Amino acid sequence: MTNNRNTPIEMTKEEFRSLGYQLIDSISSFLDTIHEKPVTSELQANILGNELLPEKGKSPDEIISKASKLVLNHSLLNGHPKFMGYITSSAAPIGALADLLAAAVNPNVGASILSPIATEIEKQTISWLSEFIGLSPDYGGILVSGGNMANMTAFLAALTEKAPKDFKEKGLFQSPQKMLVYCSQATHTWVEKAAVSTGLGTQSIRWIPTLENNKMDSIILEKTILEDIRQGYRPIMVIGTAGDVSTGVVDDLNLIANICKTYDLWFHIDGAYGIPASVLPELKNRFEGRQEADSIALDPHKWLYSPLEAGCVLVKNPKHLTNTYSSHPEYYNFSEEAGNSNLNFYEFGFQNSRGFRALKVWMTIQQVGRQGYIKMIREDIELAALLFELSNNHQELEGMCHNLSISTLRYVPSGLPADLEEREAYLNTLNEKLLNALQKNGEVFLSNAVIKGKYCLRACIVNFRTSKKDIEEIIDIIVKEGRRVHEELMVGEKAQELVMNK
Repeated sequence: MTNNRNTPIEMTKEEFRSLGYQLIDSISSFLDTIHEKPVTSELQANILGNELLPEKGKSPDEIISKASKLVLNHSLLNGHPKFMGYITSSAAPIGALADLLAAAVNPNVGASILSPIATEIEKQTISWLSEFIGLSPDYGGILVSGGNMANMTAFLAALTEKAPKDFKEKGLFQSPQKMLVYCSQATHTWVEKAAVSTGLGTQSIRWIPTLENNKMDSIILEKTILEDIRQGYRPIMVIGTAGDVSTGVVDDLNLIANICKTYDLWFHIDGAYGIPASVLPELKNRFEGRQEADSIALDPHKWLYSPLEAGCVLVKNPKHLTNTYSSHPEYYNFSEEAGNSNLNFYEFGFQNSRGFRALKVWMTIQQVGRQGYIKMIREDIELAALLFELSNNHQELEGMCHNLSISTLRYVPSGLPADLEEREAYLNTLNEKLLNALQKNGEVFLSNAVIKGKYCLRACIVNFRTSKKDIEEIIDIIVKEGRRVHEELMVGEKAQELVMNK
């Protein structure tokens, strides 16, 4: 007599193997031909139909076949060699296999007793990421969903550490002083989310102007801190950026670190995009000061080529995370005696139930190694520099800036208005329409940046599939599409003039 329960969700060994081979074959073919596909395609209306919630189940073979066709044929392809829009990397194939393996066991990496080997792998991954960016492997941390959560996890830890000692019990209402956070005008919008969600409010943020090179103005930073102290406020934190999302600029982290030491402020670095470039010997000095940070955010799913989701926050003193997030309700039997480790990741961040994000990062780091990452990151930077150079050498393009693996440019046709204000207004309109056209036609996917009031096309290369040939072809695509959009705008303006003259 069999003891197996008969359920509609289980699969036999043979069924799972057959479906797995089928899916892997589809994915293998997809990856092998990804360069031949459009980067994106327009999704047809009502592609899923109006089917109601199923009353009865379907065969897994039918479901996987349909899902494969939908996902592989109707997605924006971040792994395409001509995708360089947002900072989402081409994902390492081994990372996809890692996610399958992780899902098969489905550990809850919230407590060590629930995820013994997953906890150990995440601990080692945190240590490796610390070493990778030039920190001591003794740093603590936790893997989270992405840059927003990594930065926000550090933000609350900083607030808990620098606020009055009874902050966790009494909150902000009992604080006698207004607490303030300092960051440059180029800082990512996560800081506003953090200020709102912690109750500080957006008026607690001091947006420090940037210099001509887009770095935070440290002189104004220090003057602002001093003035706030004189006014009776309580500065608690300065946020430096290691690779801002628009232009790739790295703040002067050393100067910021010294200011934080002088005024006893928490020093946080948002390195979600750029901090992995510190592994390059030739860029080591650009990131000097990172060792002084109390916390650093970085995203393996950006420049370490991990599949989404994989963000990380590193802290110099791991107790700052447990002091902020640890709790021990009576229904948690997760003491040191209950497991083989005294580290339970639910005590390090917002989540209790946590997926096994570390596995794909851990496996990819082993496949690539430090030297492999140095090679790929350096090549990404060289390709961005090539795009900038080719832009400046083309009579219809203007390179705007290049930092790390980000380059910005704009299409500038001949015969523009002589009036500077009118000329810039037209170029902003032209390049915005050009970007929309480029994103829609599927040949290349770029994003935008606004630099000193000028609307630019922005390319961020965190893509191990992109080649010199792709960069050269992208220049041709931009110029071809730019000419078309410019002509379309000119025809529209002339038609409008005729109507007005009538």
